[in-house]
Amino acid sequence: MKIVQLLQKKEPIFSFEFFPPKTDEGEKKLFETLKNLQELSPSFVSVTYGAGGSTRDKTVGWVSRIKNDLGIEAMAHLTCVGSPQEEIFRILKTLKENKIENVLALRGDPPKGQAHFQAHPDGFSHANHLAEFIKDRFDFCLGGAAFPEGHPESPSMETDISFLKTKVKSGLDFLITQLFFDNRYYFDLIQRASNAGIETPIIPGVMPITNVAQVERFTSMCGATIPPGLREKLHKVETNPRAVLDLGIQYATDQCMELLNQGAPGIHFYTLNRSPATRAIFENLKRN
Repeated sequence: MKIVQLLQKKEPIFSFEFFPPKTDEGEKKLFETLKNLQELSPSFVSVTYGAGGSTRDKTVGWVSRIKNDLGIEAMAHLTCVGSPQEEIFRILKTLKENKIENVLALRGDPPKGQAHFQAHPDGFSHANHLAEFIKDRFDFCLGGAAFPEGHPESPSMETDISFLKTKVKSGLDFLITQLFFDNRYYFDLIQRASNAGIETPIIPGVMPITNVAQVERFTSMCGATIPPGLREKLHKVETNPRAVLDLGIQYATDQCMELLNQGAPGIHFYTLNRSPATRAIFENLKRN
C-alpha cells in the first residue's frame, strides 16, 4: 500500500527506519529485530541507502524481503550520490518488479572524505531533480526529507522552506523530518510550511537515545541540537547504560505523545537497527 493512502486514514501511522548491515551477523540480527517489531504491526518500514550509494543493492534486497517475506509495507531510500541516471532507472525498475510502492527521494550526503556534494556527470544535483525523474517514469509514492532546524547547508530558514516547497512541487506525496529533540522545531516547521502554502503531510522523525556519545555524534553530523536540560541529564547518567536507556525511552515517549496530541500524522522512528527502545516507546504510546 502507498504511504499516502495510509496517511489518509484517521489513526496516526508509525514507521521504523533501518540501515543495511555490513556483515552476515548483522543481517541475522536485523532480521531478528524486524521479527520482534513485526507483531507491533508498523505502518511501514524504511531502509536507508548507504553513504555514496554503497549499499544500493542491499537496500533493494532488504525492502523486497520486508515486503514480500514478512508482509510489512516497505519504503526504499534512494539518493543522487554517485549514480548516473541509467543506474537510478535500473534500481527503480527492480524495486517496481519486487512490488515496492514507496520511495524516499534524497540528495544524500557527500561520501566520507568529501567536503561537498558533487553530482555524478550524468546524475542529479538536488532531490527535486531526482523526484521529477522518478515521477516522470514510475508511479511510486514519493517521500522527501524536511529539516526542523534547517538543512546544514541552508543559509537561512527562508531559503530552507523555499527549497522544501520546490521539492514538494517536484512530486512529493509526504515528508519525513530529520531527527530533533525539541518539539518546538517541528511545530515551527509546520507553521513555516503552512505559511508557504505547503500542504503535504510532514511526519516527525524521532530517534530514541540509547548511547550518549552516539547521539552527540549523530546530532553534530546532521545539524540537530540537544536541549541543554536533556544534555545535562544525559551526562549525569552516561556511565550507566541502563539509566541512559530508561531516560531515552521516557524522553522519546513524552516527545511523541506531545507531537501526536498536537496533530502530527504519526511518528517515524530512527531505530539504529535495534528494537528494545523503539518497542518500549511504541508500547507506551499504545497504552496512552
